[in-house]
Amino acid sequence: HNLPLDYPRPAQQVFEGAQHYSRLSAATTQQLKDLCQAQGSTVFMGLHAALSALLRRYSGEGDIVVGSPIANREQSEVAGLIGFFVNTLVLRSTVSGSDSFASLLAQSRETSLSAYAHQQVPFEHLVETLKPERSLSHGPLFQIMLSVQNNDDFEIDLPDIEVTLLEGQRSHTKHDLTLNINEDASGLSLEWEYNTSLFKCRTIEGMAVHFINLLEAMLAQPDTAVSSFPILTEVEERQLQAWNAT
Repeated sequence: HNLPLDYPRPAQQVFEGAQHYSRLSAATTQQLKDLCQAQGSTVFMGLHAALSALLRRYSGEGDIVVGSPIANREQSEVAGLIGFFVNTLVLRSTVSGSDSFASLLAQSRETSLSAYAHQQVPFEHLVETLKPERSLSHGPLFQIMLSVQNNDDFEIDLPDIEVTLLEGQRSHTKHDLTLNINEDASGLSLEWEYNTSLFKCRTIEGMAVHFINLLEAMLAQPDTAVSSFPILTEVEERQLQAWNAT
């Protein structure tokens, strides 16, 4: 990827990481669901399209590649088995400045369905077959991950014990940037997990705000070119004007 980095990429990949949390409101979440349903797509496809648009805006690159985990249990025979079946899909998008969110959503739907049809091909076999130029400084094929979890919540019922789920902080990450999204009753929660040897915390905080700004604008006008929407906050706009007042 061509995302601007805050630090030079180390010659050998390190896995030190941190997380930043943000949230989509229930209204925005419902608006996203309605648009995806109208286009015969899933919420994952809508979020993939939105992330691709954001990466395009940040990097200026039209070739966007992200990885995504897949449960790999599409066959009824393995649905109830205990074991680790998860595989990694590689999703490649072409995003131009004239693309609308509606067109990106349609492209994400086509890309995702094609990937689902081949989800049993192990990621390791894909790397072995494609033989990409390898580097110790980053992972092969993709360095940005998108994971969406919308499973039903469950409660642990134990006699005389009250159980509360606590979100823990992790000091490691497998990729340059991972966007983990979980759905609950109040909307979508976003966890931005990032490699601290590449990005500063404030950079990811800004990216999280820009993602929400861009998504809300695209949902309001899904047929408008995604490059035309402002993503900066009012404070950032004023700072930009001050810098340019020369």
